[in-house]
Amino acid sequence: MTDTHTPKIVILDGYTLNPGDLSWEALEALGTVAIHNRTPYEQVAERIGDADIVLTNKTRIDAAILEQCPNIRYIGVLATGYDVVDVETAQQRHIIVTNIPTYGTNSVAQMVVAQLLSFCHRVEHHSAAVKEGRWSQAPDWCFWDYPQIELDGKTMGVIGFGRIGHQVGRIASVLGMNVQAFDSNQRDINDVPGFRWVDDVRELFQTSDVISLNCPLTPETAGIINRDNLQLMKPTALLLNCSRGGLVVDDDLADALNAGRIAGAGLDVLSTEPPDADNPLLSAKNILITPHIAWATREARQRLMTMAVENLQAFLDETPQNVVSS
Repeated sequence: MTDTHTPKIVILDGYTLNPGDLSWEALEALGTVAIHNRTPYEQVAERIGDADIVLTNKTRIDAAILEQCPNIRYIGVLATGYDVVDVETAQQRHIIVTNIPTYGTNSVAQMVVAQLLSFCHRVEHHSAAVKEGRWSQAPDWCFWDYPQIELDGKTMGVIGFGRIGHQVGRIASVLGMNVQAFDSNQRDINDVPGFRWVDDVRELFQTSDVISLNCPLTPETAGIINRDNLQLMKPTALLLNCSRGGLVVDDDLADALNAGRIAGAGLDVLSTEPPDADNPLLSAKNILITPHIAWATREARQRLMTMAVENLQAFLDETPQNVVSS
C-alpha cells in the first residue's frame, strides 16, 4: 500500500456499534468509507466489492467471501470475539485480521452485578407493584413478593478470571462477598481481599452461592453448565452468564430452574442469538434474560470505536496491533 493510495473502507454492520450516538469522523479521516447498518450474508461480497479494508461486528466473512473479494488486505472485527472471520483462510491470503480485546471490561462486569442485584431485591418488580397500587392497599407499612437477599458473607465463584472476571471479583469483594475462582491461568491476586483459587471446578460449583461465567468459549468450556455440574450447585445458588451462550446447555439449565434445583439464573447471552422462539430458557422459571447488551454502554462503544480506528491506523502505518491472524 503506497502513500498515495486512499483506503476504501466498508463497514458491514455499523448500527450495533453506532446507532447514531457516536461519530464515524475519525474513521472517515482514514479513507473513503461506505457504512451499512446491516448486511445479509448474500450481499456481503457485493458490498465489499473492491474495498481493501473491511470492518465487521457479527457479519460473517468466510472463505467464499474472501475468494470473491481479492482486494481485501485488512479485516477489523468490531468486537473481542472474531469467530465470524475465517482467520485461517485470511492468513493464507496474507490478510491482517484484528479485534478489540479490552473495551468492555467495566461495562460487562457492571452487568454481571446488575443481574445479581436484580435477584437480590427485584427492584423493577417491586416498583411496578407500587405503581399498580399494591403498596397503597397493603395492610402493613411494607411488603415484598420475593425474599430480599444480603450478599455480605456469601461466596462468589468466578469461572474465568481474566480482565472481566477479575473486575467481577473486585466488585463482589466490595459487597462483602468471599471470592473464589477457577482458571487455568492462575496468578497472584492482591486487590481482592480473601481471594482464593479453586483447582477443581467441581468444588467451585459445590461451594459458591453465586457463580459468574466470565470465560471464553473453548472446547474445554463449551457446555460447562450441564446437568452434572448443575446438580453440584446449592439449591439457593444463582448462576450468571454475561460471557458466551455456548457455555450453557439450554435444556439442562431450563430443567434445573423449573425443578428448583438452583434458585435462579441471569443471562445476557444465549446459544443462538437472537434466540429461537422455542428456546426452553425463554419460559423457564426464575430467570432474567437481557439481549446481549452488557457490552453496549455508550462509554464502552466509544472505546471500541476509538480502538478500531487505532487498529486501522496502526495497520496503515505498517505496525499492526491486536492481530489475531498470525
